[in-house]
Amino acid sequence: MVQQFLGALLAVVGGVAACLAYFWGSNWILDRSLGTSTAGDGVASATQDRRRTAIRPWLFLFPALFFMGVYLLFPVVETLRLTFFDRTGSNFVGLFNYVWAFNDSGFRQSVFNNLLWLIVVPTLSTAFGLIVAVLADRIWWGNVAKSLIFMPMAISFVGASVIWKFVYDFRGPDADQIGILNAIVQMFGGTPQAWITIPFWNSLLLMFILVWIQTGFAMVILSAALRGIPEETLEAARIDGASDVRIFFDIMIPQIFPTILVVWTTITIVVLKVFDIVLAMTNGQWSTQVLANLMFDWMFRGGGDSGRASTIAICIMLAVIPIMIWNIRQANREEATR
Repeated sequence: MVQQFLGALLAVVGGVAACLAYFWGSNWILDRSLGTSTAGDGVASATQDRRRTAIRPWLFLFPALFFMGVYLLFPVVETLRLTFFDRTGSNFVGLFNYVWAFNDSGFRQSVFNNLLWLIVVPTLSTAFGLIVAVLADRIWWGNVAKSLIFMPMAISFVGASVIWKFVYDFRGPDADQIGILNAIVQMFGGTPQAWITIPFWNSLLLMFILVWIQTGFAMVILSAALRGIPEETLEAARIDGASDVRIFFDIMIPQIFPTILVVWTTITIVVLKVFDIVLAMTNGQWSTQVLANLMFDWMFRGGGDSGRASTIAICIMLAVIPIMIWNIRQANREEATR
């Protein structure tokens, strides 16, 4: 424990020292290489000042750009290259991996499950978050309620899966049930089930875990957006006799609709990369496989197949990129209108 603490402390101190040395040294070299010209040479001096001003920001950006290139750009290029090679990454196979993907039943099942996740999770998370954001402001303990609903955001996906595994637990038809869901079913005279083994319904139960986590995120963002609605608009609607339901649908939602879309697309990006919940709950069994889990299986199980795993990774990336571009443009448009 002490060695780990000292190692972490040394890494922090060394990192900070290295950053200071880099920024001081690079600026010193820049000033020496483009130093002040001799007296009387005003044109050259102004030119050198402009060059220093133009170069200096790139000195600060270079470390970030370098590491982004190493850890983001290079892996993308290498992954794309591997999609055209066999399982070992040594023999060129052209588009074979892409043909395999669209003809493989497991890949098609994963795509269907991902689409189901994309429909259910962002929609329910955004809807529940909006409802909570509106209702919590009407009660005196609203801040406490918001804190409780936001709390799952602090739990890892694996930790949340372990919690919900107890909720869906099944101990056999004649045994006492410790799972809350089966206990409720048994209380009303129903038959306990191994819920996570029932196709389609098990996927919905896994989705609810992510809804439980992401509702807090949606609530926080939408609550801030609701506070930005002019109070005069709401008061005018109440004076005109509008009900709370009409105010909600005709005034609140239209005014925060861009924020709703940003929240929806942000959760959509999270859903496209969902992996931990499926791995911890079912490991992709019983027709619950998703693309990220399928990629993991092909890459790290059964000897590994870098070609097919990379192909699935590229498919996930291609699905995420358009949503990210739209999300960034929408956020920039909102900033421009403020």
